[in-house]
Amino acid sequence: MKYSVAFASEVDSWKWVKRAEELGFHAAWFYDTQLLNPDIFVCMALAAHETSRIRLGTGVLIPSNRIEPVAANALASLNKLAPGRVDFGIGTGFTARRTMGQGAVPLMRTRRYIEVVQSMLAGEIVEWSDADGTHKVKFLDPELGLINIADEIPLWFSAFGPKSQRLTAELDAGWLNFFGLADTTDALNAMISAWQQAGRDALTLQSNLFFLGAVLTGNHAADESRLMSQAGPATAVLFHNLADEVGPMGGSNMQAGPLSNVLADYLREHDKYEPADARYLQNHKGHLMYVRPEETHVTPELVKAATFSGTHDELVERLRGIDEAGYTQVTVQVVHGHEGALEDWADVFDAV
Repeated sequence: MKYSVAFASEVDSWKWVKRAEELGFHAAWFYDTQLLNPDIFVCMALAAHETSRIRLGTGVLIPSNRIEPVAANALASLNKLAPGRVDFGIGTGFTARRTMGQGAVPLMRTRRYIEVVQSMLAGEIVEWSDADGTHKVKFLDPELGLINIADEIPLWFSAFGPKSQRLTAELDAGWLNFFGLADTTDALNAMISAWQQAGRDALTLQSNLFFLGAVLTGNHAADESRLMSQAGPATAVLFHNLADEVGPMGGSNMQAGPLSNVLADYLREHDKYEPADARYLQNHKGHLMYVRPEETHVTPELVKAATFSGTHDELVERLRGIDEAGYTQVTVQVVHGHEGALEDWADVFDAV
């Protein structure tokens, strides 16, 4: 199993990518969240220039953020800076869409987007559709060497439901999953089933589990701080999502239980957000970067239960279980201002 790192993209992310390379990490993945972070390709280009071995992936690109020829050109440009080290991760959109009050991009639209980008990266003429019709497009002068479409750029797809998992298999893509409330082994087994139903060998599936967490020390005060700063943003995002899906944007109620009570506490805060017709602007502020002051429902106890957190030895055992389940890669996101945690995770990964 390979070990990687992820970032909510920053122009200084290259410093930590370079350190991750020195520590032996396999890849660095960058989030495409245009209203929260700098442009993903600016951040990745800096990392490409400053490293020589570590892979660099979009984790994940969002179809609506840029038209297909622009996305293909950006990937081919990165491939010029880091030949054969670029991964094309894509999904239907969560943070980058929710921050604009939008839902996910439909799967069929996403599929066509992927097909156009991949065909262009293969040097083909492809039919590309925009508001004013359909046009043939291709890279005009790849032989000049200004971009690189000679080295392969593998495809990865972020898929949580059965339909998106089937599409992942049909596209012969690597699979990106995110650690959450659902059982990670069950999710992998579902993906393997979709993979096999598409006529593919289960042993060829590349699977990557993303997570946030904290390596705990045994010191109560220090551990509470680590949980809230390094892992807490993932727990906060759980409620950001629920506020959209079962709150005002979703128009439905969550089944009664302990989590619904905590959600109700957050929704009372959510109802105060302004402007009233765009509460998503505050709801997703700090997404995967920090816990906001009003998010008092996010406690160290809840964070520990909902994230990939534990002592060094506990995490080693959990990762061995994930390895045995069949995941081929795991990726830890290090949080803004706490990138030094990369050293702790390197120690954990080395011990697995």
